[in-house]
Amino acid sequence: MTWRGHSCRRFREAASPVLQRFPKAVRFSPLSAVAWPERRRDESRRGSLENPSPLPARCKPDMRPDESGRGRHECHVAVLLLCLAPVCLGARVKTGLEVLIGQDFAPLRGKRVGVITAQTGVTEDGRRIVDVLAHAPGVKLGAIFAPEHGLEGNREDRNIDDSVDRSTGVPVYSLYNAGHYRPTPEMLKDVDALIYDIQQNGARFLTRITTLGYTMEAAAQKGIPYYVLDRPNGINGVDFEGPLLDGKYVSFVGYMRMPIRHGMTAGELAEMYNGEKHLGVDLHVIRMEGWKRSMWYDETGLTWIDPSPNIHNVTEAALYPGVCLLESPQISVGRGTDTPFERIGAPWYRASEVADYLNARPIPGVRFVARRFTPRASVYKDQECEGFDILLVNREVFDPVLLGMELLSATLKFHPGKFQLDGVMRLLGSDEAAARLKRGETGREVLQAMRGQLAEFARIRAKYLLYDDGNRTPLRAQVLGQLKP
Repeated sequence: MTWRGHSCRRFREAASPVLQRFPKAVRFSPLSAVAWPERRRDESRRGSLENPSPLPARCKPDMRPDESGRGRHECHVAVLLLCLAPVCLGARVKTGLEVLIGQDFAPLRGKRVGVITAQTGVTEDGRRIVDVLAHAPGVKLGAIFAPEHGLEGNREDRNIDDSVDRSTGVPVYSLYNAGHYRPTPEMLKDVDALIYDIQQNGARFLTRITTLGYTMEAAAQKGIPYYVLDRPNGINGVDFEGPLLDGKYVSFVGYMRMPIRHGMTAGELAEMYNGEKHLGVDLHVIRMEGWKRSMWYDETGLTWIDPSPNIHNVTEAALYPGVCLLESPQISVGRGTDTPFERIGAPWYRASEVADYLNARPIPGVRFVARRFTPRASVYKDQECEGFDILLVNREVFDPVLLGMELLSATLKFHPGKFQLDGVMRLLGSDEAAARLKRGETGREVLQAMRGQLAEFARIRAKYLLYDDGNRTPLRAQVLGQLKP
């Protein structure tokens, strides 16, 4: 049961006595707890910057009804919505970790385990998986493996040393240390099984999903089972977009041929890695319960934990797969500011012109507002940058990869000779996409020309999906197929 689509049956049943008092149908916006009269059929279901979902005309802040008295009733419906929200929201999604606990750790009994995890690997009441496994009956925690940003998720340097977990006394092996990204046989000597429990948010170049692949390879080489405790894809599991990775760009920020946004969970990625790369690992995915592909993280009922030092909320997670395409010594993507990945800029950037240009482009769900900012760290530290904020105003029609490709196209168009695609090729990962951008094609034109690649990936991806596909049309059909270049 979910708010998505405003289709909560239990809410409708509970609210029906009040709704029957209205001569016209009423729609609900659970995100704002506001009711408004039925719109004309040709108007959008969802609000946007140009057509926001308003308070009903009869329900003004002073709460006074009009002559018909309906304003009071409509306001009462809004209050009722707030009161009944807990009924509709229901139980939160159960992560793979919670399911494992519910199984009393049966799959792991009698095993010495190593866990690949970070700060997002916690129970719903905030206990670390490290502590849970250390006290699990019949399980011996022998090693902890920490990805980029370390076990606590707060490191931004490239040389994270091995350490010992203070709470459990178990060794912590860094998988992000001066170019060393894989566990060694020595690290695995006291391990009979590996467990992976890390939140990820849908972008190909997130290194945690490469760490997933590398540790699966290590498990296959040693002949030990590998368990993925699945978690939600934070930016939904429906949409996948972007050029596929060329083989020459496979690296720590691109494990295998897939689009920039993959629309899969860690468990599904593990199944795909194992199947398509023929890893031969004894893989076990402990699935979530209650997760639907259409869910964003804030619809799961789970507590948000920053997955990295520069992604602080669902908005930044949604923008990341697009904005990160510009990340290089040439462009600040807002690291060192309060809103990383919600802005870009450089001292030489023609921000006002680019913002005006992008606002006139068909890039649904976002707007651009020029501003100056000075990063406190990272690229252009302590230098004033000309740039713009990227405002996410409607995520239901937003395509982060389209945004990223349009940002690349506009930056090249307005700054010839100052911005080079060579600096972002490990992230873009496609020579064809780069060649088209250099020829002056817009981001939308590039993606439309390369849509055949997505069909190739769709066939592969479909074999490994573990959860209900939902009833939402993917953005690649919903947006790219409907708007002209």
